[in-house]
Amino acid sequence: MIKMEKGQPHQTRLLWCILVFLFFFSNDTCALDGIDELQLLLSFKAYINDPLHYLSNWNTSANTLCNWHGITCNDNNNIKAIELRGRNISGKISSSIFHLSQVETIDLSNNQLSGQVPKDVFINGSNSLRHLNFSSNNLTGTVPQGSLTTLEVLDLSNNMISGTIPNDIGSFSSLKFLDLGGNVLVGNIPSSISNLSSLEYLTLASNQLVGRIPTQLGQMKNLKWIYLGYNSLSGEIPVQIGNLFGLNHLDLVYNNLTGEIPYTISNLSNLQYLFLYGNKLRGPVPQSLFGLEKLVSLDLSDNFLSGEIPESVFQLQNLEILHLFSNNFTGKIPNALASLPRLQVLQLWSNKFSGQIPKRLGSQNNLTVLDLSSNNLSGKIPDTLCDSGRLFKLILFSNSLEGEIPRSLSFCKSLSRVRLQNNRLSGEILAEFTKLPLVYFLDISGNNLSGRIDDKKWDMPSLQMLNMARNRFFGKLPANFGSEKLENLDLSENWLSGTISLSFRNLSELMQLKLSRNELSGPIPQQLSSCKKLVSLDLSHNRLTGTIPTSLSDMPVLGDLDLSENQISGEIPRNLGAIVSLVQVNISHNKLHGMLPPTAAFLAINASAVDGNNLCGGSDTISGLPPCKGVKRNPTWWFIVTCFLVALLAFGVAGYLFVLMRRRRKDLEVKTVESKDGIWELQFFESRVSRSVTIHDILSAAKEGNIIAMEKTGILYKGESVSNGMQFVVKEDSVKAIPPSLLSQIVALGKLRHPNVIKLIGICHSENGAYVLYEYYEGKVLGQVMRDLSWDQRRKIAVGIAKALRFLHCCCSPSVVAGCVSAEKVIVDAKDEPRIRLSLSEQVRTDSKGFVVSAYIAPEDKESKAGITEKTDIYGFGLVLIELLTGKGPSDTEFGAHQSVIEWARYCYSDCHLDVWTDSMIREHVSSNQNEIVETMNLALHCTASDPMARPCANEIYKTLESVMRTSSSCVPGLKVTSPF
Repeated sequence: MIKMEKGQPHQTRLLWCILVFLFFFSNDTCALDGIDELQLLLSFKAYINDPLHYLSNWNTSANTLCNWHGITCNDNNNIKAIELRGRNISGKISSSIFHLSQVETIDLSNNQLSGQVPKDVFINGSNSLRHLNFSSNNLTGTVPQGSLTTLEVLDLSNNMISGTIPNDIGSFSSLKFLDLGGNVLVGNIPSSISNLSSLEYLTLASNQLVGRIPTQLGQMKNLKWIYLGYNSLSGEIPVQIGNLFGLNHLDLVYNNLTGEIPYTISNLSNLQYLFLYGNKLRGPVPQSLFGLEKLVSLDLSDNFLSGEIPESVFQLQNLEILHLFSNNFTGKIPNALASLPRLQVLQLWSNKFSGQIPKRLGSQNNLTVLDLSSNNLSGKIPDTLCDSGRLFKLILFSNSLEGEIPRSLSFCKSLSRVRLQNNRLSGEILAEFTKLPLVYFLDISGNNLSGRIDDKKWDMPSLQMLNMARNRFFGKLPANFGSEKLENLDLSENWLSGTISLSFRNLSELMQLKLSRNELSGPIPQQLSSCKKLVSLDLSHNRLTGTIPTSLSDMPVLGDLDLSENQISGEIPRNLGAIVSLVQVNISHNKLHGMLPPTAAFLAINASAVDGNNLCGGSDTISGLPPCKGVKRNPTWWFIVTCFLVALLAFGVAGYLFVLMRRRRKDLEVKTVESKDGIWELQFFESRVSRSVTIHDILSAAKEGNIIAMEKTGILYKGESVSNGMQFVVKEDSVKAIPPSLLSQIVALGKLRHPNVIKLIGICHSENGAYVLYEYYEGKVLGQVMRDLSWDQRRKIAVGIAKALRFLHCCCSPSVVAGCVSAEKVIVDAKDEPRIRLSLSEQVRTDSKGFVVSAYIAPEDKESKAGITEKTDIYGFGLVLIELLTGKGPSDTEFGAHQSVIEWARYCYSDCHLDVWTDSMIREHVSSNQNEIVETMNLALHCTASDPMARPCANEIYKTLESVMRTSSSCVPGLKVTSPF
């Protein structure tokens, strides 16, 4: 209380009264503002779902709004900012928060908000609002009309906002940052956007915008960043772009831009990043462009550019990444590239460059990746490539390079991937070259290299793939290669001699061994059977003797066996025919005699695969061999038979085995069975199934209560044998009559055996319908459990599916197509091991009405009448990878501006931070697995390339995944690796 002293003048008393009145009036006004702000915030909260309870203290019991989570106040205790980024809130945005009279910042980005952006946000919104960020939500509707002259930042990116960009966008006179990327915006870019004279950052990428780039953009002199990529913009790049002297980043990738690169781009003296890849640009690159001295990254790849690269490229002293691959460039690679001190990544593959590689390349650079493959280069490989000590990827294949492999590369300890195949390299490889510690992929095949390889100590602990085929190496095989991880070994078409080393049994991870067309002699070691993962074994065209080892039958996944053109004698081991995984066999031109095993691959063996022997066959084979009547036995055989006859017990065992084999063959024969539903033909591909499952079991399973999945090509039921309880899966096919071509395909699929492939165990069909039988596995469908999996689990699943595809595409002969690789066709067991269920190629694209049934089918196959190919499998696998990484699949609709999950993923990979596009369930693992996740997404985008020929093969996919998981920490941070080769 204010106390007045006696004797004060009347005027003084009046002044104090006025001050007291103003004091209490101002406090009442603040109190009223507080009440209004409280009501507005509680109104906003009423529309919000808050599963993490972050807004739990947004209630009337709080002393002040300024203590509420996400709220910041100004000096007058009025709300200045609402920041709720990444709080997992959902619901709709109430327009009430835009009526907060003094709010300057509203950030609701990275949540699950839906519905439309309030239409009056730019009409009745607060005049104090400067920063508005609604990015990375699920917002729909259109961009609101109106404008706020105070707004400086507007970010609506990565939502599902549709419609056109409103013409009054140019009324935001204070706007400095505008991001509408990652939505579904259509139409042209309005020319009124040029009225944003203060704008510094413009992103409209990953929408469906068409038309030309407005020439008026050249008037926006404050622009520093332009992202217009991943649209359908056409026409030429406007020359007026050259007026943006402050531009730092220009990204126009993946549009339909034509014409030449405008010469005016050379005016952009502050430009650091220029990305024009994935267009239809033609003509030469303006020489003046190479005068942009501040350029850090230049990517003009995937166009139709031509001409030569000038020596003036030496002016790019700050350049770190240069991508010019997949164009029509000619002439020599400029020597000036060797003088760029910061150059890390140089990719010029798939052009028409000729001449020599610059002799000093690498001497002054900081090279980590060098890919000059598929050109017309000649001369020697420079010995300076690894002077930086950081080179880990060296790709020079398919040129005409000659001379020796430089000595310096033998001491390049950073190398991990080396591909020098299909050149004219000569000389010997140095001992140090066989001791590179990080190399996991080494291909030097198709050259003129020579010398011994057995006199060197191989110590390459990371080695997984080694291809030295088609050279002139001689001497014996090395005792080992210093790696327990070796999976693919190809030493074919050399002059190697001696015996096959017993130490090969230690290669426990070996999946493919190719030693064909050498001078190898001696017997095939029994110990090879220790290679339990071996899928393909090719020892053809050598001088091997002895018999076929009986132990080969102990190799559980052996699918391709070629022993042709040797001097192998004796009989074919009966148990060799028992290998259920064996699909392709060639034993031609040896000294074999006796009867073909009456099982598996030998029943369908071609005549050419058994020619040049003294063999006979049964009447049920297609080999063309004469039937066995009385095969002449050698004395040793008669001695053994006599010994068995003497031993009564042994004779009984032999008789039992004979009956068992006959029974097994009979089990696998086609049976005709009659039931109340008609006459059925049954064929099983495993004896145990034939003895357990009856037509009654199959038909009883096909009931509504047993349904485990419904697909457009048929319904899946869970069945059980009445006799012994064996469980199986029955798929009721959508066709009524199975054509012969499809039936033969089913029989072929029934022979496949691989740990990551669900076994097809039988077929049952009649005029009224058809059922395909699969083995039942305890597990869950990947699509149903994916969101609950950690990154480590998802990584293991991806590798497992890749293994299955590699087996089907690379190890089966002829190759097998999975048909439709999707998250719904993969079963994951308790150990996170995936198994893929094969589809029938004739049924995989359309249902019985002829409609496309799966988004996992590659675009080129949806309208084509040609059969499904391996490239379709790769496309589907790419979609599965995207789903594992992002949690989004083709069936989702939340892709913002993008028509498909692939377009959305390409945009995110190019222009968004990891936290934006990784699945929220694995986001906590991003920081520790950043390189793995980025490289895996890079692989996924290659797998889903629109051009089938641009997709990698299954073997490359597996190798890339394995290398990414192991060497991700050595990758260049932020590097965009464009070639998976």
